[in-house]
Amino acid sequence: MRIAYLTGQYPRATDTFIQREVAGLRSLGVEVYTFSIRRSSDEHMVGPEQKAERDRTFYILPANPIAVLLAHLTLLLGSPARYLKALKLAWSTRSPGLRGMLYQAFYFAEAGILAKQIEVKQIEHLHNHLADSSCTVAMLAAELGGFTFSFTMHGPYIFFEPHRWRLDEKIKRALFVCCISHYCRSQGMIFAPTDKWHQMHIIHCGIDPGLFNLVEHNEPGRRLLYVGRLAVVKGLPILLESLATLKRSHPDLVLTVVGDGPDRNELEQMTERLGLSGNVKFVGYQSQTEVRNYLQKTDVFVMSSFAEGVPVVLMEAMAAGVPVVATQIAGVSELVEDGVSGYLIPPGDPVSLAERIEKLLTDRQLRFHLGKAGRVKVEKEFNIHHEVARLHRVMTAALEDKDESIRDILSIAS
Repeated sequence: MRIAYLTGQYPRATDTFIQREVAGLRSLGVEVYTFSIRRSSDEHMVGPEQKAERDRTFYILPANPIAVLLAHLTLLLGSPARYLKALKLAWSTRSPGLRGMLYQAFYFAEAGILAKQIEVKQIEHLHNHLADSSCTVAMLAAELGGFTFSFTMHGPYIFFEPHRWRLDEKIKRALFVCCISHYCRSQGMIFAPTDKWHQMHIIHCGIDPGLFNLVEHNEPGRRLLYVGRLAVVKGLPILLESLATLKRSHPDLVLTVVGDGPDRNELEQMTERLGLSGNVKFVGYQSQTEVRNYLQKTDVFVMSSFAEGVPVVLMEAMAAGVPVVATQIAGVSELVEDGVSGYLIPPGDPVSLAERIEKLLTDRQLRFHLGKAGRVKVEKEFNIHHEVARLHRVMTAALEDKDESIRDILSIAS
């Protein structure tokens, strides 16, 4: 099996689950060629895994205008009818207005480069992660090149603008769709024809539990950890407000913030205003190995986000036996069972967040039991080896059905 993987920017420090998935498929004997619209910046090269993937990835942008012209000319001359069908698809799925038309022209140009590369490398199928702009490129490239495509739908952002990104057309045309949770699948089903529902499969983003040692929780609780982008949508101001309350009874409380993002300066200033400068450490992006080391030194993992899919970092914390406090949004409750493997709180509620953190910090046995249950949950349902094997079965079956359909058509025609 020779397939292509496409994302908008690959690899990134925040998308290690895609890198694990690619590595898992390769370990099963699949030839995976990675493509990306844009090249990742150096800040995302936090470990050898990212550097190795960046070196072997084909980047569509920046594109040489002559190369774009030659790719499209070759595709046009090779199959004028197919090229015109792809052009019609690009026109019919564009966003309204001049801006939408201009962006769609860029996506179509990028799709030509991608389709030509897939033809040259004799790749039989294209899989895309995330359903927005890179998926538009994947859909158009598949039409231009006459090959199949599929995609992994994450959410939640695609569900904010499903009509802009023509989620309905992408699901209808895809050979199959991977959904990271039941919640995600249900939202996609709203825009999918009912005869496509059976081609929408639950494939979790996963981790390797074997890489994580269980935290024993022998010491008094005072160490908190957050890992993720530093953006308002992640609800970090709510977390900082809860810390200001907790500091009264836990003056030695320490929150380590792993990650970076557009709102880092604002969050650092808020930390100072709340008198938490001695309690909060911003350490920036870290490698996968370093994140595992931080998990070994924490008592409670916190996630106060307003919008998520099923956060991989929650899986990592649970695999390490660290109890989690997370917001009850989207598919999070499919991972964290409230009161069993962690606590779920209403989003935007610093009082509930502080109460749950307080409860865990003051009860070592509770941390141990919730952490142990979290480990079991991840091993059973979010193990990357199991999920990649499931993806491989889905992909193999879909491609075999496609080949069988083609053979049926050829036999009828003859």
